[in-house]
Amino acid sequence: MKTNEELQQDVQHAIKWEPLLHAAEIGVTAKDGVVTLSGTVDGYFKKTEAESAAKNVAGVKAVVEEIEVKYYSGFTKTDNEIATEVLKALEDSWSVPDEKVKVKVEDGWVSLEGELAWNYQREAAKAAIIYLAGVRGVTNNIKIKSEIHDAIEKKDVEKALARSSAFDSKDISVKVQGTNVVLSGHIASVFQKEEAGRVAWKTPGIWSVDNNLVVAYNYAVIE
Repeated sequence: MKTNEELQQDVQHAIKWEPLLHAAEIGVTAKDGVVTLSGTVDGYFKKTEAESAAKNVAGVKAVVEEIEVKYYSGFTKTDNEIATEVLKALEDSWSVPDEKVKVKVEDGWVSLEGELAWNYQREAAKAAIIYLAGVRGVTNNIKIKSEIHDAIEKKDVEKALARSSAFDSKDISVKVQGTNVVLSGHIASVFQKEEAGRVAWKTPGIWSVDNNLVVAYNYAVIE
């Protein structure tokens, strides 16, 4: 069990351990498993790295992300320039089908829209642009519309979850509703919850995942 102070320190150390991050840029507070990240960084990728580092810490139930992306004084890049670079990055990514993703940029914030056949393609679209200078944030509104019309088998999802070493699949309940998979139950960390979701998303024929897993962790009470 961890106290709030111990959880805060663990997240701070996790961020410090990441070579791309400067721990002094990021503030961390923790309360009953909810970790809040704040501060200012000079790249969107640092924001995502800090969030990932925090989620991987045991005891973190949720992350509130309040980090601001602010580029150095004198840096200028128009939304048109950013949009051109985003389109080029998507074109260069072998995982993203050509001309399937629409891009909008407003004040450095990139919105992605369109329809793709697989969730890994949606994730690859975001990953392709997070290191671009000038990007302040990304909203990924890409929808999944599978080209496979085979019925989703509950047992196939359960077997896929059982093959993962990241969590105990016995704690996860699977429900299939047409092209939708619903996950419920209790799990030990935010990382495990997201990993279970990623496994479920690999199911052929899937259009959506409702990840209702609850992160369960006992905290020490200081009297």
